[in-house]
Amino acid sequence: MLFCAAFHGQEWITSLILLRFCEEICFCLQKNLRMAEIDLHRGLQGRTLFFVPLINPDGVEIALSGSHTAGRYETLVWQLGGDIPGRWQANARGVDINHNFDAGFSTPCPGMPDAPAPRRYRGGSPESEPETAALCALCRKHRFRHVTALHTQGEEIYWDYGEHTPPQSRMMAEILASASGYAVSSPEGAASFGGFKDWFIDTFHRPGFTFELGRGENPLPLSDMLKIGNQVREMLLLDAIM
Repeated sequence: MLFCAAFHGQEWITSLILLRFCEEICFCLQKNLRMAEIDLHRGLQGRTLFFVPLINPDGVEIALSGSHTAGRYETLVWQLGGDIPGRWQANARGVDINHNFDAGFSTPCPGMPDAPAPRRYRGGSPESEPETAALCALCRKHRFRHVTALHTQGEEIYWDYGEHTPPQSRMMAEILASASGYAVSSPEGAASFGGFKDWFIDTFHRPGFTFELGRGENPLPLSDMLKIGNQVREMLLLDAIM
């Protein structure tokens, strides 16, 4: 299966949480230790885990350090407010990666910009961005059993998209929710289409999930990382072995 994180610039904490989870798995396997009371050698037998912890490196760099990190797009990012704290979610080209997938791409949605913007501009066409195209190519090559995208915030699990949502997806989401205290939900408005898990479900007819980690206002503070990581460790591990 595939775990991926940091689709949005302000949600960089998800990258750190995913890297820490990967490190914990490796440490427990090396030391023959249990993780969340699970024998990893048995639980992960016959399984391969893929981790892509930083889907949107441009956006994260801009969110953390400002428009001067955007290379040849510096002027564009500056003009669009890339130096305003808490504003930048897109990549350096002003495209919101998690609206650039071919899942309801042409769905009308009031308020979504029709030109490069700090957030929610879907781009000129599906997979127009190298980040989106690379992730789709990875999925087409390996045809994962299921995928999970990490976002912030809200402590919710999104699991469905359209008529191709597998029947087992709701049950899987309920199990994951029971391990974390998160709510099983469905997104609304612009968040209900065009995302990675939407595209994966629609394309492969296999389960896809979005975990909205933590609570608060993006960007969540670094001091929340360990607390969130500890809260979702069992959920992520169950996700890996289901």
